Amino acid sequence: MNYEVVSDSETKVLRGIISRQVIENDTAFAWFKNNMQLGMVDEEAAAIFKEKASSGISLMIFGGTWCHDSQNLLPKFYRMIDKSGFPEKNITLVVVDRNKTAPDNLHVKYNITNVPTFIVLKNGKETGRVVEYGKTGNIEKELADIVQGS
Repeated sequence: MNYEVVSDSETKVLRGIISRQVIENDTAFAWFKNNMQLGMVDEEAAAIFKEKASSGISLMIFGGTWCHDSQNLLPKFYRMIDKSGFPEKNITLVVVDRNKTAPDNLHVKYNITNVPTFIVLKNGKETGRVVEYGKTGNIEKELADIVQGS
Protein backbone atom coordinates (compact mmCIF):
# COMPACT_ATOMS: atom_id res chain seq x y z
CA MET A 1 0.00 0.00 0.00
CA ASN A 2 1.29 3.41 -0.88
CA TYR A 3 -0.38 6.35 0.82
CA GLU A 4 0.30 9.55 2.72
CA VAL A 5 -1.38 11.46 5.52
CA VAL A 6 -2.37 14.89 4.28
CA SER A 7 -2.43 17.65 6.89
CA ASP A 8 -5.91 18.89 7.63
CA SER A 9 -7.01 21.09 10.49
CA GLU A 10 -10.25 19.17 11.02
CA THR A 11 -9.61 15.49 10.35
CA LYS A 12 -6.98 13.00 9.31
CA VAL A 13 -7.04 12.71 5.52
CA LEU A 14 -5.35 9.89 3.62
CA ARG A 15 -4.30 10.02 -0.03
CA GLY A 16 -3.14 7.02 -2.02
CA ILE A 17 -3.83 3.32 -2.47
CA ILE A 18 -4.73 1.62 0.79
CA SER A 19 -6.15 -1.61 2.09
CA ARG A 20 -9.42 -1.57 3.93
CA GLN A 21 -7.49 -2.50 7.09
CA VAL A 22 -5.72 0.88 7.10
CA ILE A 23 -8.98 2.70 7.81
CA GLU A 24 -10.54 -0.17 9.72
CA ASN A 25 -7.73 -0.25 12.30
CA ASP A 26 -7.10 3.49 12.71
CA THR A 27 -9.07 5.11 15.53
CA ALA A 28 -9.17 8.35 13.51
CA PHE A 29 -11.59 6.52 11.22
CA ALA A 30 -13.94 5.06 13.86
CA TRP A 31 -16.77 5.76 11.41
CA PHE A 32 -15.71 2.68 9.43
CA LYS A 33 -16.23 0.15 12.22
CA ASN A 34 -19.31 1.99 13.50
CA ASN A 35 -20.97 2.02 10.07
CA MET A 36 -20.04 -1.62 9.42
CA GLN A 37 -22.57 -2.47 12.14
CA LEU A 38 -25.46 -0.57 10.50
CA GLY A 39 -28.02 -1.86 8.04
CA MET A 40 -28.68 -5.07 6.21
CA VAL A 41 -26.75 -6.69 3.38
CA ASP A 42 -28.49 -7.06 0.03
CA GLU A 43 -28.40 -10.87 -0.11
CA GLU A 44 -29.11 -11.02 -3.84
CA ALA A 45 -26.22 -8.65 -4.58
CA ALA A 46 -23.90 -10.67 -2.34
CA ALA A 47 -24.88 -13.86 -4.18
CA ILE A 48 -24.04 -12.29 -7.55
CA PHE A 49 -20.64 -11.14 -6.29
CA LYS A 50 -20.00 -14.64 -4.92
CA GLU A 51 -20.96 -16.23 -8.24
CA LYS A 52 -18.68 -13.88 -10.23
CA ALA A 53 -15.73 -13.99 -7.81
CA SER A 54 -13.46 -15.90 -10.18
CA SER A 55 -14.62 -14.48 -13.51
CA GLY A 56 -12.04 -11.74 -14.06
CA ILE A 57 -14.06 -9.08 -12.22
CA SER A 58 -12.23 -6.48 -10.15
CA LEU A 59 -13.23 -3.19 -8.60
CA MET A 60 -11.50 0.13 -8.25
CA ILE A 61 -13.01 2.36 -5.61
CA PHE A 62 -12.25 6.04 -5.16
CA GLY A 63 -13.24 7.48 -1.80
CA GLY A 64 -12.29 10.15 0.68
CA THR A 65 -11.64 9.58 4.37
CA TRP A 66 -12.98 13.13 4.86
CA CYS A 67 -16.15 12.56 2.76
CA HIS A 68 -19.45 11.78 4.51
CA ASP A 69 -20.78 9.83 1.52
CA SER A 70 -17.63 7.66 1.54
CA GLN A 71 -17.98 7.21 5.30
CA ASN A 72 -21.51 5.86 4.76
CA LEU A 73 -21.02 3.85 1.57
CA LEU A 74 -17.57 2.24 1.96
CA PRO A 75 -18.61 0.26 5.07
CA LYS A 76 -21.91 -0.69 3.38
CA PHE A 77 -19.98 -1.96 0.35
CA TYR A 78 -17.50 -3.93 2.47
CA ARG A 79 -20.35 -5.52 4.50
CA MET A 80 -21.68 -6.93 1.24
CA ILE A 81 -18.19 -8.01 0.14
CA ASP A 82 -17.68 -9.81 3.46
CA LYS A 83 -20.99 -11.64 3.02
CA SER A 84 -20.20 -12.59 -0.58
CA GLY A 85 -16.67 -13.85 -0.04
CA PHE A 86 -15.53 -11.80 -3.06
CA PRO A 87 -11.71 -11.68 -2.84
CA GLU A 88 -10.37 -8.40 -1.48
CA LYS A 89 -7.28 -8.87 -3.65
CA ASN A 90 -9.61 -7.97 -6.54
CA ILE A 91 -10.46 -4.61 -4.95
CA THR A 92 -8.27 -1.52 -5.22
CA LEU A 93 -9.18 1.24 -2.78
CA VAL A 94 -7.87 4.66 -3.76
CA VAL A 95 -8.36 7.48 -1.26
CA VAL A 96 -8.26 11.04 -2.51
CA ASP A 97 -7.61 14.34 -0.78
CA ARG A 98 -10.19 17.12 -0.50
CA ASN A 99 -9.31 18.26 -4.02
CA LYS A 100 -10.14 14.72 -5.20
CA THR A 101 -6.62 14.06 -6.42
CA ALA A 102 -4.79 10.75 -6.21
CA PRO A 103 -1.17 9.72 -6.79
CA ASP A 104 -0.10 8.95 -10.36
CA ASN A 105 -3.05 11.01 -11.63
CA LEU A 106 -5.39 8.04 -11.14
CA HIS A 107 -8.22 10.52 -10.62
CA VAL A 108 -7.58 11.86 -14.15
CA LYS A 109 -7.14 8.42 -15.73
CA TYR A 110 -10.49 7.27 -14.30
CA ASN A 111 -12.26 10.65 -14.69
CA ILE A 112 -13.14 10.99 -11.00
CA THR A 113 -15.26 14.03 -10.19
CA ASN A 114 -17.22 12.74 -7.18
CA VAL A 115 -16.52 10.30 -4.38
CA PRO A 116 -17.16 7.61 -3.69
CA THR A 117 -16.97 6.16 -7.18
CA PHE A 118 -17.15 2.36 -7.54
CA ILE A 119 -15.74 1.14 -10.87
CA VAL A 120 -16.33 -2.43 -12.07
CA LEU A 121 -13.64 -3.85 -14.36
CA LYS A 122 -13.63 -7.08 -16.35
CA ASN A 123 -10.13 -8.21 -17.27
CA GLY A 124 -8.92 -4.66 -16.63
CA LYS A 125 -11.53 -2.86 -18.77
CA GLU A 126 -14.27 -0.73 -17.22
CA THR A 127 -17.75 -2.22 -17.62
CA GLY A 128 -19.62 0.27 -15.45
CA ARG A 129 -19.53 2.51 -12.42
CA VAL A 130 -21.68 3.75 -9.57
CA VAL A 131 -21.03 7.31 -8.40
CA GLU A 132 -21.98 8.31 -4.86
CA TYR A 133 -25.43 6.82 -4.08
CA GLY A 134 -26.04 5.82 -7.70
CA LYS A 135 -29.31 6.25 -9.54
CA THR A 136 -31.47 4.33 -7.06
CA GLY A 137 -29.71 4.76 -3.73
CA ASN A 138 -28.99 1.01 -3.63
CA ILE A 139 -25.31 0.79 -4.58
CA GLU A 140 -25.14 -2.93 -3.80
CA LYS A 141 -27.86 -3.77 -6.34
CA GLU A 142 -26.50 -1.35 -8.95
CA LEU A 143 -22.99 -2.80 -8.63
CA ALA A 144 -24.35 -6.36 -8.73
CA ASP A 145 -26.28 -5.54 -11.92
CA ILE A 146 -23.05 -4.30 -13.53
CA VAL A 147 -21.10 -7.34 -12.29
CA GLN A 148 -23.78 -9.73 -13.52
CA GLY A 149 -23.75 -8.14 -16.97
CA SER A 150 -19.94 -8.23 -17.19
